[in-house]
Amino acid sequence: SRGRNPIERVSPPVRFFGYFLSVQKVTWGPGAEPLGAIVHSPAIQKKKNPLPAEPAKKQKKGYPSMKRTIRQTVFPILTAFIWGTAFTAQSVGADYVGPLTFNALRSLIAFFALLVLDLAAARLIPGRRSLFQLTGAERRAVLIGGGACGVMLTIASYLQQLGLAETSAGKAGFITAMYIVIVPLFGLFLKRRPTALLWVSVAMAVGGLYLLCVTEDLTIAPSDLYVLACAVFFAGHILVVDHFSPAMDGIQMSCVQFLVATVLSGAGMFLFEAPTLQAVVPCLGAALYAGLLSSGVGYTLQILAQKDANPTVVSLLLSLESVFAALAGAVLLHEEMGPRELGGCALMLLAVVLAQLPAADPRRREERAAQ
Repeated sequence: SRGRNPIERVSPPVRFFGYFLSVQKVTWGPGAEPLGAIVHSPAIQKKKNPLPAEPAKKQKKGYPSMKRTIRQTVFPILTAFIWGTAFTAQSVGADYVGPLTFNALRSLIAFFALLVLDLAAARLIPGRRSLFQLTGAERRAVLIGGGACGVMLTIASYLQQLGLAETSAGKAGFITAMYIVIVPLFGLFLKRRPTALLWVSVAMAVGGLYLLCVTEDLTIAPSDLYVLACAVFFAGHILVVDHFSPAMDGIQMSCVQFLVATVLSGAGMFLFEAPTLQAVVPCLGAALYAGLLSSGVGYTLQILAQKDANPTVVSLLLSLESVFAALAGAVLLHEEMGPRELGGCALMLLAVVLAQLPAADPRRREERAAQ
């Protein structure tokens, strides 16, 4: 056996250890191949009793993987749930401080929470780098993408809080959710033509939102224009996330987004508002809730969900925020839901189900055809 290739004399335990190292990408030395790549060479595979290959898991034809389904569907629904239940915290904060002050507080809390998460993930997950460990080009890309999202989010949040000062919550919720119409309209200019079924889903969702949110005559007041402008910027935020998120880490992008929102809202706070410590202290609980959950968790889940999803479908799922807000009010605040509100919820849920069908999403149709 002296003349045989030494690789062929590798024992089964060493071969198994080499497989483990190949997964971890551990190499013999600088520039060398992974140990697993050598152990699993054709020479070793000719030996008797090789390690049994793990059978490949078959994926159902025409359907995306389970991980991607969870990310594209469950994440937006969870985001809508967080946003819907966090509306009370935003209302409490608005009673004590101005919109710029409250947005600066919640954005600052979200930034530090995501920064800690990013640093912890870099230490605990092998191969993952923190924002500070990226190359110059990578960091520049994250700053540009996160900065663009932060500008859109700052303007949209400010206009929403400004409109809520004089507009009823239900009416403001209905007008804000009009981004589900604005997103596909903007998509037409970006050469992303929604399907007919998706337009039907959008129309049904608008009808459901009207039944759910608007209990008085729908008249246009000056404050409503602020909320309508807010919907335009929220639609722009969704499309900006859709453009940048596939190429970068979602946590890092969201971290930069809230850093920019903190700076812009903080500058506006000192220029146009006069916050006092006595006014800030009572709303710290609301700011913590809105900062950690609504901002830190919610907007990060939105970015992760949109990595390769249709922005119109995601906007429909996010619009369930109004449904969760109504349900939370009924459960927690014992608010009554009549046939009108229940009918609105049913219409919105049906619209979301239709939007999830492969025929409604061109990207899913292409995936199915490719498979």
